[in-house]
Amino acid sequence: MEFIDRVKAILFSPHSEWPVIARESADLRVLFGQYVAILALIPAVSHFIGMSLVGGYTPIGTALLAGLFIYVTSFVVVYAAALIIDVLAPNFGAHKGFANALRLAVYSYTPFWLAGIFLLVPGLSFLTVLGFYGLYTLWIGLPLLMRAPQDQALLYAASVVACALILALAVGVARLALFGGP
Repeated sequence: MEFIDRVKAILFSPHSEWPVIARESADLRVLFGQYVAILALIPAVSHFIGMSLVGGYTPIGTALLAGLFIYVTSFVVVYAAALIIDVLAPNFGAHKGFANALRLAVYSYTPFWLAGIFLLVPGLSFLTVLGFYGLYTLWIGLPLLMRAPQDQALLYAASVVACALILALAVGVARLALFGGP
């Protein structure tokens, strides 16, 4: 139940949830094993079903490998985003701290993973844009977890997002090159 409560709180009340997260310890096993591992399944499984069983014509084996690729790269992307958050911190007057950067990255990706449900129906995949709400949650969390000055938080968030988008684009190009499809 705690998992569902955290997801709902990140989505509906990030202003009050980030202080709670800031007081917690960053346990890598919990973050990756119990949070990322569950939420990253949503876009991976949805992509598989949407591309091979519902509206796509991708062979099941190829779609399964693409789904597995999406799942595994979710872990890599979140870890890389945490590294980016941590490395950029001094440039915006924030404090370095990989544990806080990792929590920030993991929980900020929540809306992106949940929006992956729209991959079930290829015609609705454009609705994954709703995952960009994660950018807002990142912006709200930066001052609390990385102790970024409020006047620098928006620019800091924009810089992290720009780097993350480049990373996501690279992963998307790799997926297309390996497995084809939209």
